[in-house]
Amino acid sequence: MTLPFVKGEVLSEGKAKTMWTTNDEDFLIMEFRDDVTAFDGVKKAQLADKGYVNNQINAYLMQELAAAGIDTCFHSTVAENSSMVYKLDMLPIECVVRNITAGSICSRLGIEAGQFLEQPIFEFFLKDDERHDPFINDSHILTFEWADENEIHLMKELTLGVNDVLTRLFDEAGLHLVDFKLEFGWFESEVEGEDDPLSVFMLGDEFTPDGCRLWDKGTLESFDKDRFRKDEGDVVEFYAQVASRLGITL
Repeated sequence: MTLPFVKGEVLSEGKAKTMWTTNDEDFLIMEFRDDVTAFDGVKKAQLADKGYVNNQINAYLMQELAAAGIDTCFHSTVAENSSMVYKLDMLPIECVVRNITAGSICSRLGIEAGQFLEQPIFEFFLKDDERHDPFINDSHILTFEWADENEIHLMKELTLGVNDVLTRLFDEAGLHLVDFKLEFGWFESEVEGEDDPLSVFMLGDEFTPDGCRLWDKGTLESFDKDRFRKDEGDVVEFYAQVASRLGITL
């Protein structure tokens, strides 16, 4: 990495994060904003300190995953609400794991929420907000060349590996990891003196209460973005409680 890093131009802007270029083509700055959205951006608000809290939670969890042998895009925090991340060529796919039934699977399949599953359910979704991230399977992915067989295998293996690590971590914090979504991509970089570039399949994007469901083990109260979806209030306060339970000092 070129040091010192220089923050460049806006590369992309999502619902709650902004990606910035840097003076090193291998790295980006991921800025966590105070924005919060739901229902594909229909419901919006700004919540003070949300970006800061999410940046700290993400940094901690990504480092825990790296310590468990899972390659992630996270490099380091560079500001209260921003982190340096590896620049990835992302796949247009979301990987979802469900440990307890909640959310869309209940309406899709007509099943009761709150069922604790003996084995986690893995699902693929196409990343497409306009079509509300439709459910897809391996055949769709291969037919339309969104990923190849090796990438499908890696996404499943790594996502379930993340589930193993974080289910235990949140359990120790008094929380059920109900479900979550992940995204993956390739990091490629030229290596001095080598003919072939470095190529690593990595966990991309983030892991925060914005992209998962967390329920208190005793009360089953939500500690995630469902508080915003359902107008339950105190969103940032509950995110901060997640951080505190994980041992993160804010």
